[in-house]
Amino acid sequence: MRHYFLTAIFLMSLLSCKEQIEKDEQNFTTTYEKSDGNETATYQETIDFYLRLAKAFPEVNVQTIGSTDSGKPLHLVTFNPDGNFNFQKIREDKTVLFINNGIHPGEPDGIDAAMLLFRDLALNKLPVPKNVVLATIPVYNIGGMENRNSTTRVNQNGPNSYGFRGNARNYDLNRDFVKMDTENARTFTTIFHLVKPDVFIDTHVSNGADYQYTLTHLFTQHNKLGGALGRYLNESFVPALDRRLAAANWDTTPYVNVFNSPPDNGFSQFMDHPRYSTGYTTLWGTLGMMIETHMLKPHKKRVMGTYELIKEMLAIVDEDHQQIKELRSKYKEDTLAMEHYPRHWAIDTTATTPFLFKGYAVDTVISPVTGLPRLKYDRTRPFEKTIPFSNNYIAKDTLRVPSAYVIRKGWQKIIDRLIANEIAFFALEKDTIATLEQYHITDYQTYQQAYEGHYPHYNTKVTAATATIHLQKGDYIVPTAQEGIRYLLETLEPEAVDSFFNWNFFDTILQQKEGISPYVFEDIALQLLQENPKLQELFEQQKLDDPEFAAKALAQLQWIYEHSKYLEAAYLHYPVYRIKRGSKAEFLLK
Repeated sequence: MRHYFLTAIFLMSLLSCKEQIEKDEQNFTTTYEKSDGNETATYQETIDFYLRLAKAFPEVNVQTIGSTDSGKPLHLVTFNPDGNFNFQKIREDKTVLFINNGIHPGEPDGIDAAMLLFRDLALNKLPVPKNVVLATIPVYNIGGMENRNSTTRVNQNGPNSYGFRGNARNYDLNRDFVKMDTENARTFTTIFHLVKPDVFIDTHVSNGADYQYTLTHLFTQHNKLGGALGRYLNESFVPALDRRLAAANWDTTPYVNVFNSPPDNGFSQFMDHPRYSTGYTTLWGTLGMMIETHMLKPHKKRVMGTYELIKEMLAIVDEDHQQIKELRSKYKEDTLAMEHYPRHWAIDTTATTPFLFKGYAVDTVISPVTGLPRLKYDRTRPFEKTIPFSNNYIAKDTLRVPSAYVIRKGWQKIIDRLIANEIAFFALEKDTIATLEQYHITDYQTYQQAYEGHYPHYNTKVTAATATIHLQKGDYIVPTAQEGIRYLLETLEPEAVDSFFNWNFFDTILQQKEGISPYVFEDIALQLLQENPKLQELFEQQKLDDPEFAAKALAQLQWIYEHSKYLEAAYLHYPVYRIKRGSKAEFLLK
C-alpha cells in the first residue's frame, strides 16, 4: 500500500512540475511568438520580459548601467547557473559570451532571439553550458527602438514594425565606438570593461545582394587580430561553427560584402576598423563576430537562424573555454611584447579561399524606371558555385611601438576617452625638458559630406622628428605597457584609420592663428631670401614647378612665411609626443 502511495505522490509531483513548466512558458511567451514571427518586441516589452525572467529564476540577473542619448539607462542581463554575477569572480573559472542587440533596431532579429535563448536556458529547454556565462545588452539603441515605424527598412522582409537605425540624436552607433560622441557609447564602454568578454556577438540584418542563405557571419579579421588567437579564430572556431550549423540544416556564408553587384565572382572579407563594435572589442583580444541575417528572408526565419547560431556559439565556447582563455592570455603577453604594429591593411590577392557559394542567377535588364541597366536576381535559377573568398589581409606598413605617449594638458576630450577605457596614465608633477619624437602633419584629406557628426580626415600623412620639448606640470604620460596598448596605437597615431586626429579631435592645429600683412612682410621676405640661399633656391624651384603659384604674389609671400621662423609652432604640430623605447626620455616613466 505504501508503494502505491509513494508512486501517486511521484506522479502528482511530475504533473505539478509539468503544469509549472507550461505556466512558465506561457508567462514568458514573447511578442515574436504570439504573432507567429510577424512582430518584434517593443522596448518596454523587452525590458519587462527580462525583469519577469530575473524575478522567476535566480540564474538570471538584470542590472541598469549608465545612460543613453534617450535619457534611459542600458540594461545588462546575465545568465549564470551558479547565480554568481560578479564578473571579476566569474572570469576566474568561466568564459564570458557577450551579446549586443539592437544597435540598429530596424534589424531586430537578435532582440527576439536573445529573449528566446535566455528563457529556454532558464527553463532548461537547452543544455546549460558548464563553462560559459552569457551576458547581453537586450537593447543598445533605445532611442532608435522607440522610434518605431513600418517604412524605413524598405528592402527588408518584416517584421510589421520596427525601430530606426539612428539613435535619439540620429547617430549610427556602429560607427561610434572610438569617437564616443554618444552616451550610448560611453555606457557600452563601461559595460565592456566590466564584463571583459572572451567572445562578443553583435546582431544585425544584412543587405547588398540576393542569395540562398538566411545566415551570414562577419568575424573580426583574423590577420588583424593576429597570432595564435587569430589562427584559432580562422582555422578552428569559424569552421566549427559552420559545421555545427550545417548539421542543424542551417547553411552559412561569410558576410556577402558586395553592393549592387553579383557575388558569384567572389568577394572580400569586410575589414572591421575600430569604429565598429567588433573592431573595437578586438583591441582587447576579444573574439568578435557580427551575425548578419539576410534581409530578404522572413523575420521568423531570421530570428530562428540567429537563435541557432548563438546556441552553437555557446556550445563551442563551452567546449573550447580553456583553450580560449589560454590563447587570450598568450595574446595579451605577445601584444605587450610587440615592437612593431601594423598600421594599414590591404587584401592579400595571392591568398584567396575557395568557397562553395549558393546563390541565384542574376540578369542585367533594362529598368522601366530609369531606362538604364539594372540587376535582377532570379530565384527560379539557384546555383552552387565555387568562388574566391578574399579573407586574408597583409600589413601595408608598420610603426615602431613607443614606450609611452605624452599628451599636452588641455586636450580633455582625449583624456576623457582614455579614462572611459581604463587606460592608465599620470600627470607630470613639475615642468621638465625631454627629447621626444614629434609628428608634423604634412598632408590629409577631408570628407566633404558630414559623416556621423564629423567631417573625418583620411589619407593622413606625417613626418617624424626628434625634438627637445619643454613639458609642463600637468602634461600627461601614457605608458603603452598596459592592456589597452592596441587602443592607444589605433587612436593616438594620427595616420591610423580611426585615430582621434582623423575624427577631428585635433582640428584646431590645422588652422593658423597668426598671419601676415603683405605690405609689411615684403621687406622681411626679401631679407629672409637674401640671408638664406637654400631657401631662395627652394622658392625659385617652387615657382618653376607651379605656374599658378608663380602668378600669385600673396601665395609666394605665404610660402616664405611658412618656411620661416615666424610661423607659429602650433600649426600642424601634433600635440601628442612619443617616447621611444630605450631613449633617455624614459626617465619620465619612473
